[in-house]
Amino acid sequence: MNSASSRLGAFLAVGLACLASPALAQSGETKPGEIKIGMITTLSGPGSGLGNDVRDAFALAVKDLGGSLGGLKATVIEADDQQKPDVAKQLADRMVERDKVDVVTGIIWSNLALALMPSLERAEVFFLSPNAGPSQLAGKQCNPFFFGVAYQNDGQHEAMGQHMQAQGIKRAYLMAPNYPAGKDALTGVKRFFKGEVVGEVYTTVGQLDYAAELAQLRAAAPDGVYIFYPGGMGINFVKQFEQAGLKGKVPLFGPGFSFSEDSLPAIGDAALGVMNTAQWSSDLDNPQNRKFVQGFEAAYNRLPSVYAAQAYDVALLLDSAIRKTGGSLTDKNALRAALQSADFKSIRGDFKFNANHFPIQDYYLREVVKDDKGRLTNVIRSTVFEDHADPYAAECKM
Repeated sequence: MNSASSRLGAFLAVGLACLASPALAQSGETKPGEIKIGMITTLSGPGSGLGNDVRDAFALAVKDLGGSLGGLKATVIEADDQQKPDVAKQLADRMVERDKVDVVTGIIWSNLALALMPSLERAEVFFLSPNAGPSQLAGKQCNPFFFGVAYQNDGQHEAMGQHMQAQGIKRAYLMAPNYPAGKDALTGVKRFFKGEVVGEVYTTVGQLDYAAELAQLRAAAPDGVYIFYPGGMGINFVKQFEQAGLKGKVPLFGPGFSFSEDSLPAIGDAALGVMNTAQWSSDLDNPQNRKFVQGFEAAYNRLPSVYAAQAYDVALLLDSAIRKTGGSLTDKNALRAALQSADFKSIRGDFKFNANHFPIQDYYLREVVKDDKGRLTNVIRSTVFEDHADPYAAECKM
C-alpha cells in the first residue's frame, strides 16, 4: 500500500471509529431497520468551516428526528475529503464497496462532486448534495442518482446580477476561483447583469493573498465588484479589500457563500453592510426555520450558515422519502420518485424539484449586520427571484 492509500485508510478509520460501532465498521453490512449515510465533506484546511457546518447540521437534523431517518436507525460514516477530487473519489468507492452505504452526502466543492458521481451512479447509490450544484449535472450530464438539494451553482450569482443591474451598476469587476463553481458563478452574474464587465478574473483555488489582484482591480476603476470566494478565500479577500482602502469607495457584492455565518466572525467588520444573495437566511419566518436556527445555536454555540441550512434540509428530505417508501431502500425507482416529490417542510419554506433534480426556489437580497448580541449575521432586505429555476433544465434528458 502506498503512503497516500495509508493516509486515506487512516482518516477513514478515524471517522468509522467515531461514528459507527466496531462491529458495524468491520462487517460493512447494513442491518435490518438501518440506513447508512456516507458523509464525505471538507473537515481540514481553509474550507473546513463549510464542511463542519454541513456535518453538524446533518447530525442535528438526525437528532431532531429521534436518531432515525424515515423510521430507520441512521448510521453516519464520516470522512475528510481534504478538498481533493482524488481523495473524494477514493472515499466514495470505499464507502460503497466496503461500508455498503445507502446514500452519500456532504460534498461542498463542485469539482469533487463531478469526480465521485460516476462511481455512485454505477453503484446506484444516491448522492444528495448539500452544496455542490455544477451546471454539468443540471444539464446534459444530469443524473438519476444525483439530487442538488441546495441550489444550482448559478442561482445566487444570477440573483446578484439582477440586483446589480437594478442598482444601475455600469462597469463591474468579477472575481472567482478557477474551478467549475467559479466558472458557473460568473456565468450566472453575466446572465442578468447587462453592463460592461471591465475585469473577469479567475484566481487559484485556495489562494489567500490577493495583493496583486487588488492592485489590478483598483486600476480598472469599476462601479462595483462581485466576488465568489467561499471559506478561507473569502475571509482573506474581504479583509484585504478593506485594508487596501477600497471599502466605501467601490461597492462590494457577492453570493451568500462569501458572506455566510461560518465566515463572518473571521472577516469581522470588513463585511458590514455588504449586500449578498442567497436562497436562505436565518431570519426567514417559518416554524421549521426558527426551530433549526435556535437548535443549531443551542447545540454548537454559533449561528448557522447557509451551508448548515442546506445540510439540515438534506436530512429532512431523506427522512420524508424513506417514509414514502415504507422504509424500503431496495427499490431505487420508488426511492427516486419519493425524493423527487420533495414532500417535506423545508426550512426555506416552499421547495420543489425541477425535472433535473435541482430546486425551484426563491432568492433573497441580504445585508450583513450586527444582531442584538453584536454578532455579524445577515438580514433579508428584499426578494430578488420567486420560484427561480436554473437555465440548464431544458438540456436534461433524464
